[in-house]
Amino acid sequence: MNRDTILNITIFGALVATALLAHVAGQGFTVTLATKAAIFALAGVGLNLALGYGGLVSFGHAAFFGIGGYVTGIFASHAAAGTPVLTLPFTVMGSTDMLGIWPVAMAAAGLAALAIGALSLRTSGVYFIMVTLAFAQMLYYFAISWPRYGGEDGLSFYTRNNFPGLNPFSPLHYFAICATLLGLALIFTAVVTQSRFGLALQAARQNSQRTVAVGIRPYAIRLTAFVLSGMIVGLAGALYADLNRFVSPAMLSWHMSGEIMVFVILGGVGRLCGPVAGAAIFILLEHLLGGISDYWQALLGLLLLGIVLFAPGGVLGLLSRRGRHV
Repeated sequence: MNRDTILNITIFGALVATALLAHVAGQGFTVTLATKAAIFALAGVGLNLALGYGGLVSFGHAAFFGIGGYVTGIFASHAAAGTPVLTLPFTVMGSTDMLGIWPVAMAAAGLAALAIGALSLRTSGVYFIMVTLAFAQMLYYFAISWPRYGGEDGLSFYTRNNFPGLNPFSPLHYFAICATLLGLALIFTAVVTQSRFGLALQAARQNSQRTVAVGIRPYAIRLTAFVLSGMIVGLAGALYADLNRFVSPAMLSWHMSGEIMVFVILGGVGRLCGPVAGAAIFILLEHLLGGISDYWQALLGLLLLGIVLFAPGGVLGLLSRRGRHV
């Protein structure tokens, strides 16, 4: 077991231990903060697959985050009202079953990622960034102008969806659900990035012309990674909507895309548990500094600037480097 593996296990274990200790101490709010960190980390893991391993600097992943959230909100609100979500070409009823909603949220986000990626990946560099941003903003303004589901006021559904054998209203139980999905996403990412597909993806990031020379099509590899990335982020959006029992166009905005990217950069781009560390740091700073000043994001900006200038590998890169010198 190498240092990076030990570091990854330590970071994930620290997140779980924080929630467990907070539960024992009767601090439900802290458990909820850990849950929020786990959800944001899951979104960061999704983006990291495209950004860290594929070199795809997407500024539109909030689109998939919001789609996952809206799928959850729409199904839950229709279930509460007893009305169908769709009637043609076949009837689809609302649902409060997490195990039924998650695949739909991931499929919807994956289809959106397929459409957006198929067009965006025909460009590169700053053009790719702007095209992904444009698609996300299109969906953002669509959500604002969609009065059936709240428009710019968002959609409240007042209940948390069900999971077999657990009480999702219990902070610890809901954290367990989110942490388990985060762990599965981390395992999936580790397996994928070490597979032939993952190695081809990283080769395309480093030198696409050489991958073409050996018979690998970078476009297909990158599109597949983009779709997988979107599906993971869509699942995170579904969990976030359930956590708040509310979904709004803000989940689709470029601010959310920027936050997800911050999680990855803070923790370490291309590092397995980088998004976990980044999301935890972000939530911690938001909680501690938010009570000091309404402009706490400026302090976060300074920290991010310091990371970029002095620790390009993020917090994990810094810790890993120090570990090698010990």
